[in-house]
Amino acid sequence: MVHKGGILGPSNQGAEMLESEAIRGLFTLRRLGWGIKRIARELGIARNTVRDWLRDGVGRQYSGPVRSPLLAEHLPWLRERFLAGVRNGDVLRQELAARGVVASLRTVNRALKPLRQDLVMASRATIRFETPPGSQMQVDFGEKWLEIGGVQQKRYVFVATLGFSRRTFAMVFGSMRQRDWIAGLEGAFHHFRGVPQEVLTDNARPLVQRQQGGKAVFHPEFAAFCNHWGIRPRACQPYRARTKGKVENGVGYVKGNALGSLAFEDDAHLDRHLEQWMVNVADQRLHGTTHERPAERFTRAEQMALTPIGNHPAYLRLRRFLRKVATDARVDVDTNRYSVPPVFLGEIVEVVIEADSLQVHWRDRIIAEHTVAQGRYQVVEDPGHVEGLLANAKRLRPATGILRDLAEYERAAGGEA
Repeated sequence: MVHKGGILGPSNQGAEMLESEAIRGLFTLRRLGWGIKRIARELGIARNTVRDWLRDGVGRQYSGPVRSPLLAEHLPWLRERFLAGVRNGDVLRQELAARGVVASLRTVNRALKPLRQDLVMASRATIRFETPPGSQMQVDFGEKWLEIGGVQQKRYVFVATLGFSRRTFAMVFGSMRQRDWIAGLEGAFHHFRGVPQEVLTDNARPLVQRQQGGKAVFHPEFAAFCNHWGIRPRACQPYRARTKGKVENGVGYVKGNALGSLAFEDDAHLDRHLEQWMVNVADQRLHGTTHERPAERFTRAEQMALTPIGNHPAYLRLRRFLRKVATDARVDVDTNRYSVPPVFLGEIVEVVIEADSLQVHWRDRIIAEHTVAQGRYQVVEDPGHVEGLLANAKRLRPATGILRDLAEYERAAGGEA
């Protein structure tokens, strides 16, 4: 006879007996601090049954999984390797063989089964972890193909979610480079008009160089950014990405709702759409976990817990980096292209951005100055550079086949081909 997720059978105390998976889950969730009522609801069993098993221990009508005597003395080693990230049974079987222990794949997988069950239960236990107001913001990227200007194009959406109120910030980029992460974070700070104590990320390469001793070693530039804003960086443990489940759910929500089945005239139209969507839709929905509207929960408890931005300067206000001048006498910066004099084709130059001003330096000389483009995928030209490029192309084309056809330069200068 089946009863509420468990199997009834003979018992000295006449209480409900459970399958081994439910028993392991019960004790795992208890070790993670879950209460009896919550465990019962999660596993679909009676509260009295949970209480009885916790009182009597795992020996209560259940001896646990049968372990092979062959691997008994190697269980601590298997657990260590499993927690280090080696989850494939056949890989572990081969490693055991290298240690002089011959075991079948079935035997190894039987020994790994309780470890895998613990991992699943621990992952489920972190989904509903709550943070105090102003304590944490979770960030992540997702990607989606969109119709922009009548053409299918891939865009990357940065999503930030405040842990307490669940307010969401979204911003679309053409890549997922380090500066895109930083620009997204600063955009979130300004959108929320405050800075949380901690930012939780995954182990993305632009942010985390490696894991060492169970701790993330952050990229120096990202660490400098966090220090600039007085925010504490934190990265998920490998294979535990669900510890930032709020923002992962948020990425899916943004992709499915804000960017669902829509076409956009251009990137500027897409940006305006997202701004309106965040305020009118995302902030006003009744959240399924908190049962409050994010905007109301934010105003009630989280807004005052954030550190005000005030006159704090943006980290990206002053930036320096090297670029190589392309054959069209332009340098690529944040998806936009800026012209330089054509005599510098192929040279390595330094680009300096301060506020909305962009300068191109070569050997301590300023060779070009532009205003930073506000959009993406734009070309910013100095007419003098285009004329020089055209003259240079006419002079060099008969002798070489390196430069583009003259018609392209004629069009760039506004003339006829």
